[in-house]
This record gives sequence, C-alpha cells and structure tokens, in this order.
Amino acid sequence: MIDTNPAPPLITVLNEETPEGIVRQYIEYEGEPGIRVKAYLLKPLKKDGKLPAAVALHSTGDNQMKNIAGVEQVGLGSLGYNLAKKGFIVICPMCFLWHEKGTKTYEQQVDLFHARHPKSKGMAKMLFDAMRAVDVLENLEEVDKDRIGALGHSLGAKEAFYLGAFDDRVKAIVSNEGGIGINFSNWDDPWYLGKDIHDFPHQHHELLGLCAPKPFLLIGGDSSDGKISIPYIDSVKPVYDLYGKPENLMFFNHGSGHGITPQAKELTSDWISRHLKGIRGLGD
Repeated sequence: MIDTNPAPPLITVLNEETPEGIVRQYIEYEGEPGIRVKAYLLKPLKKDGKLPAAVALHSTGDNQMKNIAGVEQVGLGSLGYNLAKKGFIVICPMCFLWHEKGTKTYEQQVDLFHARHPKSKGMAKMLFDAMRAVDVLENLEEVDKDRIGALGHSLGAKEAFYLGAFDDRVKAIVSNEGGIGINFSNWDDPWYLGKDIHDFPHQHHELLGLCAPKPFLLIGGDSSDGKISIPYIDSVKPVYDLYGKPENLMFFNHGSGHGITPQAKELTSDWISRHLKGIRGLGD
C-alpha cells in the first residue's frame, strides 16, 4: 500500500502567467512523502467569494498535461482551462508515468513505483496522487470545499472514475472514454490494474455504485465506451433511484471514436458547472 501523507501540501510556484483573465501557475508539491509532483494550477483573476474547484486529469501523451491546462491547446482537450474560464479553480496534476520520465518507458516507471510499493497497483498510485491534488485544492483559501469535482479523458477518465468512487470530497464526476468495463480498454496494463484483474470476481459497475448519488456523467464514442457501456449504467440506476437522484446519472454516446468532440467538451463543462456552481451538499 502507499503511505498516507497527512502533511498539508506546500506549493512551490515554478512559473506564472495570466492568459485570458486566468492566473496559471506551474507548481510543485509533495505527493507521496519525499516525492514531488508537478501540476498546473489555474485560478480566475476575478474572484467573488469562495469558488468551485476541479481536478482535471490528463490523457496519455507527453504533452497532455499542458493540453488540458491550456498551455498547448491541441484539438478540444483543454478541459481544465475551459473550466477555469468559467470561474473554477482547477488543478491539472501530472500522472506518475511522466514523473521525471526522460527516455523511460511506462513499464519502467511502474517498476520504479513497485520498488517502493511492491504489493500495490498502478491504479492505486494514480488514485493516491489524484486525492493529493484534492488536498491541494482543499488547502486553498479561495476554494469552496463542498464544491470540488473531477474530470478526465481516456487515462484521465479512469482516474476521475476512481477518484469519484473513493474520495467523498469529490461531488461531481465526468469520465470521458475511459472504458467503464474492465474488458473495454487496457485496464490490465501494469500501470492500471495488471493482468490478474481478469481473475478478480467483481466488475466496475460495483465501483460505479460507490459514486452514488454524486452526479456522474459517462461520455462514450463507441471506442472505450459506447453502446457496450449501457448495461453498466443500467445496473447502477437502481442505486441512484434509492437515493432519489436518478437525474444524477447520465450517459452520452457521440459515436465518433475516442477523441473529444465539441459535444463532449460542452457536456463536460456544463455538467461540472451545473452541479457545482450551486451545490451545497448532496443531501440538500
């Protein structure tokens, strides 16, 4: 297992710029004890009271953290940057696969992690780091702790799914083309759950049930998610019904493949904004 880190994450600002009414800081803080994590932290220049916040988790690729934070805007992937322009404080942390990566492969990065935590999973590391990003948000005086969300695409969608299931501080989730079923995408890669996941007698609809009654939006493109995802959503609807929140579980399939479409971009932003701009507790 990964050690917990009760120490508040002290931020070091490495660089700062102000695009389009946003303060965008390139920061560093402690994740695991003794391990530094880099991230982009985005804040609106104009603030009126405490603001909603989100953890925006990037997809696979060497520059995807820059993309989601709007540093290098490629296609429609700047999901964290879009939220910041709507008045959110957003953190876009670096996945451990890219930590001081250099020429190392993903497998070599996992080997370094397993040298520290031989009995843990890559997905546990991703979850820990995502929860540590929530710690960063919680320790900002400008953040409303009751209005924190999580979103991501592909690799980041997997992380957002797990973060929403296991961290009660997260109140709304968007998972875009991560593959809700264990057999839908590369969940058996060593940086996620490993090959032995196929012998595990449970499926991810049970994990999705842990998200209830939080607002959860699954977006598919008939690649990692799509028509095959419908049984997973349908199996969890009764859980949301028990909470009296059937409207909080939504599935949208644009059918256009794995990438982020204009509809997916808009739905992601609208879902998080709608459920966090006015939320004051899931029981209200």
